[in-house]
Amino acid sequence: MSIYDKRKMGEILTGNDYQGRGIVIGTTPDGKYAAIAYFIMGRSENSRNRVFSEEGDDVIIYPYDEDKVEDPSLIIYAPVRTIDNKLIVTNGDQTDTVRDFVKEGKSFKEALETRCFEPDGPNWTPRISGMLTFGGEDGQSCACGAAPCNCGPFSYEMSILKSVDEIGLDCARYTWSYPSVKGLGHFIHTYQENGNPLPTFQGEPRRVDIPDDPDEFLMDIWNNLNEDNRISIYVRYTDLETGEYEAAMINKNCD
Repeated sequence: MSIYDKRKMGEILTGNDYQGRGIVIGTTPDGKYAAIAYFIMGRSENSRNRVFSEEGDDVIIYPYDEDKVEDPSLIIYAPVRTIDNKLIVTNGDQTDTVRDFVKEGKSFKEALETRCFEPDGPNWTPRISGMLTFGGEDGQSCACGAAPCNCGPFSYEMSILKSVDEIGLDCARYTWSYPSVKGLGHFIHTYQENGNPLPTFQGEPRRVDIPDDPDEFLMDIWNNLNEDNRISIYVRYTDLETGEYEAAMINKNCD
């Protein structure tokens, strides 16, 4: 198997009953759309008690039943934020950290240098993050002429912050930068598989196929997540000519 091989998301997900939370970023085969997907899973009643809600261009996670909330600190956050020519997607409140650093003219990596894995030992859940930059850093490389813009060519960064050992002694930080390549995406998730404690994701983000159809992408992921543990998924396809986007979402609790 070549290191440049890609796999469909469904092939990667099937048979693994717990990936935790996952981020996919990439480009459609026709080169017309930047694609993202974000999903969450849960094993406890507290983590399963969640729904995604679109608010403007952002996505917020809320409790489905407020009376059942035990600890909101690590389960309620904004996984998707937009600012200028950036689209940010993460599995925690570091979404807002990245947004705030971008407002100050600082970088994705600088923002995440101030954060660490989640304080939920013995799992020490990794913080996974991604950020798309449209039209170049200053927007001037895009044909639309706007600066900053939210269309045109794009690049993306991904990151994982995870414990260096089983006792949460310190944080290891990894960041990857990718150009937009037709049909190619990258997938990172929090856990390798189910377990007690949960084993942390290992290696680089996985190379995946990105289909042209957002609904196909959504269902390929959703249908291959463990039915008991899947909670919510959000997919967004951004048109690289207009900057407009199409989004799709499933909330298990609202079925």
